Amino acid sequence: MQMKNLVKKIQDTAHQQNLWKKNSKIILGVSGGPDSICLLHVFLQLQKKYPLELIVAHVNYGLRGKDSEADEKFVRALAVKNNIAIEVLQVAKENTLKVSENSLREIRYNFFEKIRTEKKIDLIAVAHNSDDQVETFLMRILRGAGLQGLSAIKFSNGKIIRPLLGISRKEILEFLRNGNLTYRTDKTNAGSLFLRNKIRNKLIPQLEKNYNPSIRKTIFDATVSIAQDYDYINEVAKKVYQKNKDLSVSKLLALHPAIQRRVLLQAIAEKKLDTQNIELSHIEEILKALKSTKGKNQTFSLQGLKMTRKGDKVTISYN
Repeated sequence: MQMKNLVKKIQDTAHQQNLWKKNSKIILGVSGGPDSICLLHVFLQLQKKYPLELIVAHVNYGLRGKDSEADEKFVRALAVKNNIAIEVLQVAKENTLKVSENSLREIRYNFFEKIRTEKKIDLIAVAHNSDDQVETFLMRILRGAGLQGLSAIKFSNGKIIRPLLGISRKEILEFLRNGNLTYRTDKTNAGSLFLRNKIRNKLIPQLEKNYNPSIRKTIFDATVSIAQDYDYINEVAKKVYQKNKDLSVSKLLALHPAIQRRVLLQAIAEKKLDTQNIELSHIEEILKALKSTKGKNQTFSLQGLKMTRKGDKVTISYN
């Protein structure tokens, strides 16, 4: 894809999804890899048309030794070359002893949010693309997820925006090639350290070869449809929960199963408890306990939650 065509495609997406406004201040999460370098150069092009204030944020996890240092040096040089402010987090080794995709993500997003609040920035732009969406969908199917999980990544979520979400990895690499733009390559992505890498490097190629050569588009289109279904059911569940905040067991179990699950998640979220790690199996476990005839008084815990049933009422708290 020609550079100007991809920039126009992203510009149209931003307008349709209402991702930012004129004079927005935006943090760009830049690792140095192809996706984030594409994101940076797209915004440099957009900055010529819109009065956007940009700041680059880079996280050096130190997991790849000299390569991590080279990534940081590369991103710093890019920021200086393009006259953009940059913030860098060098993660202490003790914080990366237990490496997982979720732990690294938490470090990254906490850093971005810290910059956003301290510098009064409007938005945080990250470089997820449509291939990331497909990988996330498959990850969540393998781990177990309901509609919320299967609707996967959104173009915007609070202060976080994903302008490249409708763009494929293939289009990104073509954009970089046509613009003669350099980027860093993370060699660990070719391995199978994380589930995402296994899905990217093994499962999806197998699905394309043996089942459906257009599997990426098929799954991406499905996530869009699922997201719309999820939004509708969620709105219905919100209204039901507002009328049943006392969490009456009899009223809850009289609801359609799809609404039962969402009402329980509404109750968990309202307690300001994290629903990120709450999977479909956890909700089913709660419902199974509520349907049990063993006793009217029950207490059970899972994923940091404590659920207590006394007679016809359920309360949710921290474990």
